[in-house]
Parts: sequence; structure tokens; C-alpha cells
Amino acid sequence: MSDLEGKVVIVTGASSGIGEAIVVQLVSAGFKVAGLARRIERVEKLAGSLEGKKGTLSPVKCDVSEEDEVKNAFAWVEANLGPPTALINNAGVLKQGVLTGGKVDDMKQMFNTNVVGLAVCSREAIALMSKHNIPGTIINLNSTSGHCVIPVPGIAAYNASKYAVTALTEALRNELSLMKTNIRVTSLSPGLVESEMSDQLKGAFTPDQPILKAKDIADCVLFILNAPQYVNVSEMTVTHVHETSSTVSLSLASILAKAGA
Repeated sequence: MSDLEGKVVIVTGASSGIGEAIVVQLVSAGFKVAGLARRIERVEKLAGSLEGKKGTLSPVKCDVSEEDEVKNAFAWVEANLGPPTALINNAGVLKQGVLTGGKVDDMKQMFNTNVVGLAVCSREAIALMSKHNIPGTIINLNSTSGHCVIPVPGIAAYNASKYAVTALTEALRNELSLMKTNIRVTSLSPGLVESEMSDQLKGAFTPDQPILKAKDIADCVLFILNAPQYVNVSEMTVTHVHETSSTVSLSLASILAKAGA
């Protein structure tokens, strides 16, 4: 039996894609998972499908871009499941739009969810971990687009939000070290992954563009959590073996060439 079995983990954006895969992996491994999402009915359906597994899934309705909802969700978790050992900041939004003509509301939604929501969830998790003297883990689902500008039209603001996640993760790690906590922080940066989000970008890539499965990222989360507490995986970048900046650029060039033909 793992030392982590039965521990509480909060996963945001648990209703689909990478978040759903992470929930399945953690419940199967014996964790008590609080699955936060706006589309709570999806998480409830997922909870039903996971009955009988070693762990449990408790659906919690929460829009991470709303501070009061985050506070209420974390308070509910503490009262009903116990303080969290880990937080997986997975909730994310991608709204396509060029900077010269994109909608301001779309940009605000991305930053409120991808950046501000992540920071608020981290703050609440750290408060509970510190209150209960828990050696915890925070994993921020970042992206390769948090480390370089991806040459895909329409994702500049999303790209910028992920750069912000990179900076916030490093700054948070520094703060927690200065505070002498035993809370570790990871930036987990996948390349292209099969999900509702990547479905929006299908027109920007050729059908043979290499892409990961959501379970691949869930496996990485479990690896990070199972590492000894003194081991901080500061950054983990995960891509398909055949995904490189060259394959992305060539795929995009092929699409643009056909559009101009």
C-alpha cells in the first residue's frame, strides 16, 4: 500500500480531457479526489463510473475564475474529505483570436482561469496545507507554449497566459522555500494532447501531426506525486517522440500552402 493511498487530492477542470484522465488515474491508485469543475454533471457521471475503485471521487461545482467559489470549494473539501495533500491546477481555457482583432472578453476569460484562478487555488491549498502541517504538492498544468511562442495563428493570448504560469510556478516555489514550508511545486508542460482544447486547433495541423493521449499526462502526475517528498520535479516537459518545433511548423506550413493554393 502506498503512503499516499487515502490522501486527499484536489483536481481542477476535472470534467474532461487531461483533468478527467488525472482523476481516473488517482482514484484507481487509491486517492480521495475532489474533482472541481463548472460542468458538475460530467464529474458526477465520472464518479459513478469509478465506484468500486480503490479511491473515491467527490464532485465539487466550482468555476476557478470566481474567487468566492474557490474559497467555498476548498472549505467544503476540508470539512468533508480532510485537508489536501496535493492540488492539481488543471483548469484551463483556450479562446482563439488574433491580437489585432480578438475579443477582450475572451482574453480576460483565459487569464482569469489560466492565471488568476490557478493563483487563487494555490493560495487556498497552501493555507490548508500549512494549517494542518502537511508536506504537500502543487502541480500546475502548464504547456510547451509556456516556454516558447507557438507559430499557430490565434493563440497568442493563450500563449501569454501559459508564460505567466511558468513565472508564477517559479515565483511560488521561491516563496514557499523562503517560508520554510515542505510544499513542492511542479510545472508540468505537455505538448499537443488529445482533448477538447486541442480539438479547437485541428484546422492548424495536418491529420498526421503527432499527439499525446490524456492518460500520458495523468501518468506523469502520478509519478510526481509518488516521488519522495524531498524530490521537487521543478519542470517536466512531455511531448510525443515525433513532436518537435519542426513538425509543428511543417504541419502549419502545409495547411497554409493548401489554403493559398
